Amino acid sequence: MSALINLTNISKAFLTEEIETRALNGINLTIEQGEYVSLSGQSGCGKSTLLSLLGLLDAPTQGQYMLAGSDVSQLSRDQRATIRSEKIGFVFQSFNLISDLSVFENVMLPLTYQSGLNKAEITKRVDVVLEKVEMSHRKNHFPSQLSGGQQQRVAVARALVNDPAIILADEPTGNLDSKNAQAVLALFDKLHQEGATICMVTHDPASAKRASRCLEMFDGCLIKDQRNVNNTAPSHKAELAAS
Repeated sequence: MSALINLTNISKAFLTEEIETRALNGINLTIEQGEYVSLSGQSGCGKSTLLSLLGLLDAPTQGQYMLAGSDVSQLSRDQRATIRSEKIGFVFQSFNLISDLSVFENVMLPLTYQSGLNKAEITKRVDVVLEKVEMSHRKNHFPSQLSGGQQQRVAVARALVNDPAIILADEPTGNLDSKNAQAVLALFDKLHQEGATICMVTHDPASAKRASRCLEMFDGCLIKDQRNVNNTAPSHKAELAAS
């Protein structure tokens, strides 16, 4: 494996009403290609801020962020958006599907920002990722016609369609019942086994332990970095049928 992400002395401060709040304090972190990393900690500890920086939704106040060998620490908003569309896939707690678009159209959406793709190529890419998440049979349905677990699988397909370097998931099971949560986690297990790099924010200890590496934060600092060398995720086959 080689380093995909390398953070050196990353800090993030927010200024509100002349009061500075430090959300991140001197974060040093390397994530290798193919790793499945969980990020946990109490509410307000900085894990969502860190995920936003990893996803180039925001920039650090200080420090260096190397992504796939390039320094992305202080890019403009437009530059960050370009790299996000090419290298990063997002999965959110609230699914963020567009209600008046079909499953196929929702998954296709990120490809509309890429030039040089014809209709046949777009259709092929969407069909491949829908097959991967076992949602091909629902591609003409709308989000309101799907269960929560199915909606989240569509959201995962949308994150995959650009073949991103890393998938960032922010509490991906937070709005799901236990059965559908297990199905989505099983899908993440499968993607990891196929070589995907994943970083998942979660408050659930059991979900965190499914990752190959567990990070824990407290007051804007990383306080734990544990590799699950003998991690054996449950078989995904039975769980995928749950939702």
